[in-house]
Amino acid sequence: MKYSDTVIIGAGPAGLSAAITCAKHGVKVTVIDEFIKPGGRLLGQLHEEKKDVWWNGIKEADALYEEALKHNVDIHLETSVYNIEKSDQWLTETSNGDWRSPCLLLATGAAESPLSLPGWTLPGVMSIGAAQVMTNVHRVKVGKKGVIIGINPLTMAIARELQLAGIEIQGIYFPPYDQNLKHSETPEQTLADMKRMAHLAPSPLLRFGSKLLSTKWMREKAIQYYPKKGFSIWGIPLHFNKGVTEITGEQKADGIFYSSIDPYGKLNTEEQFFLETDFVCMSGGLYPLAELAAIAGCPFYLIPELGGHVPLHNETMKTPIEKLFVAGNITGIESAKIAIVQGETAGLSITQALYGSSKGLDKQITDSIEKQRNTRKEALIQFHPAIQQGREKIQKLWRHYHTPLPT
Repeated sequence: MKYSDTVIIGAGPAGLSAAITCAKHGVKVTVIDEFIKPGGRLLGQLHEEKKDVWWNGIKEADALYEEALKHNVDIHLETSVYNIEKSDQWLTETSNGDWRSPCLLLATGAAESPLSLPGWTLPGVMSIGAAQVMTNVHRVKVGKKGVIIGINPLTMAIARELQLAGIEIQGIYFPPYDQNLKHSETPEQTLADMKRMAHLAPSPLLRFGSKLLSTKWMREKAIQYYPKKGFSIWGIPLHFNKGVTEITGEQKADGIFYSSIDPYGKLNTEEQFFLETDFVCMSGGLYPLAELAAIAGCPFYLIPELGGHVPLHNETMKTPIEKLFVAGNITGIESAKIAIVQGETAGLSITQALYGSSKGLDKQITDSIEKQRNTRKEALIQFHPAIQQGREKIQKLWRHYHTPLPT
C-alpha cells in the first residue's frame, strides 16, 4: 500500500494543473491516468483561435507535464483505477497497486455521446474524437475522403484539423433528429448554437451573414432556402438542410444516404441521395465522465447546460463528500483553458483541506475563482450556449443542499 497526501485521477489539463499547484505548496501528489501519455484531450487539440494564433494542445500538455515533473509530482500512466472508497482516508485501487490518501481529486474529463443510425457499427465509422486522436496523436490518417455526421463546436474544430492533415472532408451533415431525445436538437436550434462561433468563421461574408440569424424566424428561413451545395467553410461543405439516413457498406463503410431536412428536423425520406466515401465520423458532443464520483457516493444532478449529469460541487471544486474534489470536464463541458484554472482552484482547496486556512491561501482561492469566471467570459469557443446559467444552477443546488431543514 502506497501513501500520498492527495491522489489525482486524470492527467489532463485539470489534473496536471492541480498537481502542480499542490506540489508548489508542499503537498505530496500522485497522479494516475490510464493513457500512455499525459495531457488528456489536450493531445488531440490543434486549432486557430484567431488569425495566425494557434492553440497547440500537445505543446500545452508537454509544458504542464514538464512543470509537474519539475515539482516532483509522482505520475503513473497506463494505470487503470477500478475502485475508490472512503474510510478514515481515501483508498484508490488500481492496476498498478493501491494508494491511501487524505484527499482525492477526480479530474476524469469527458466522453463522447454516441450517434446511432443504420450502418453505424461498420468498420470505417468512428467518433470524431477517435479521428482526432488518430490524426494528431498517432499520426495515422483515418482515410482519404470522408464525411462528418453531427454539427457542433467540436465538429468544426476537428474538421479543420483533419483537413490540415491532408484528409478530404466531403461534407458535414445533420444527424437523424429524434424528438424523444432531450439532447437531440433541430437544425434551427443547432444553427442558433453555431451562431456563437461566427467570429471564428474564415471569411468576412460568413461572419457578417451570421449577424442576420439573431431571430428564430430568420434561422428557419435560412435553412428553408439553404443552398443545395451548402456553405463552404475552409472549402468544407456545411449542410444544415441535409440529414444522413444510413451508412452503407459490406466489409466497411463505403458511402452514405442522405435526404433534405426541414428546420424542425423532419426528413424528406421520399427523396434520397448517395455519396461515396471511405470513412464516416460521428459527432454527438461530449458528456462529463463521472462514474468514479458515483462510486464515491457523490450526489448528481442533470444539467443540460453543462453537458449532462454532473457531481454536486461548489466554486472551490469541493463536493459534499469530505475531502473529495472535482475539476475539469467532469464538472461540465468547457475548454481546456478553463479546466486548467479549475485545476488550480482545486489544488488550492486541497492544500487548504490539508493544512488549514490562512489569509494568503484564502485570497489565492478567491482570486482563482475569479480567474475561472473571467476565463469563461473570454472563451472563444463555448460547447454549450448557456454554460453560465448551468454554473449558476449547480451553485444554487449546492446552497440548497447545505441549507439546514427547518425544525
